[in-house]
Amino acid sequence: MSNKTKLYLLTGFLGAGKTTFLTNVLNDLQTSKVAVIMNEFGKVGIDGPIVQKEGMDLVELNSGSIFCSCLQLSFVSALVEMADREMEYVFVESSGLADPSNIGEFLDSVIVAKGDVYDYSGAICIVDGVNFLEQVGDIETVERQLKFAHLVIISKVDLIDEEKLNRVKSKIREINERVDIVESINGNIDYNFLEKNLIEKDWLGVEDTTNTPENRPKTLTLKYDGDITKKELTQFLEIIKKDCYRVKGFFRLEDGWNQVDVVGKRIDYKSTDNEVPESELVIISRIGPQIIRPIFNAWEEVVGKEMKLR
Repeated sequence: MSNKTKLYLLTGFLGAGKTTFLTNVLNDLQTSKVAVIMNEFGKVGIDGPIVQKEGMDLVELNSGSIFCSCLQLSFVSALVEMADREMEYVFVESSGLADPSNIGEFLDSVIVAKGDVYDYSGAICIVDGVNFLEQVGDIETVERQLKFAHLVIISKVDLIDEEKLNRVKSKIREINERVDIVESINGNIDYNFLEKNLIEKDWLGVEDTTNTPENRPKTLTLKYDGDITKKELTQFLEIIKKDCYRVKGFFRLEDGWNQVDVVGKRIDYKSTDNEVPESELVIISRIGPQIIRPIFNAWEEVVGKEMKLR
């Protein structure tokens, strides 16, 4: 039996359900030595506290994509450092806007620095059943993630009908005709990928990533110290969401702390005991820095109290 660490890459566009899926996998692997390298585009990591388990190793790489030259060295260093900890599994959750076409380069760099310590076990791509068909026509990254996937999991299948599910599957097949496709509700899948050899069919080699420092999307952090109501926050998010790829964070509302998640047209709240010093939302802009003025205008109109945006 190999004593190499099994390395999985988790991809999928913003809000597809990568963190939910990863949380479920980590629950299943509670008796194993598991580490997570988590990559977020924003300066602030929101998902780290959600997956953090007692005794688990977590490294967060923020402010860009790990496949872009801006974080390349940090990513390779994190993989090299993890190799010293003798993990059974390492999961890399890449940013929703990450293009993993050049993953092979990183693995080669690790071999040069550390030797053949990882058993690369495949890229698992989570596809958002609700929003995928709009996203794939609009954003090149979605197609790149699918092309380099060894397993595709369609999330949120309980929220779409059979006809749409079939359209999603046939679009995936257009991009990657060989990949296994499974369905998921709330991050649960009836398919034990840990026991399969996901990459026996093919290894796609290396292409240049489309992630560059120049095309990095504008990410903003909104901080607020005070209480507002769920109705007010929803009203604010309704105004700005059309200009956002994603909004997520923790906010103190009238019913306590909430995990807030905005994907496409949908705004979700989940109560949490995960208290942070102040309310904080990470906003990934669809329209670049032009989003700053509309955010301030919407906040002033709905809340009218001071917040910080950086």
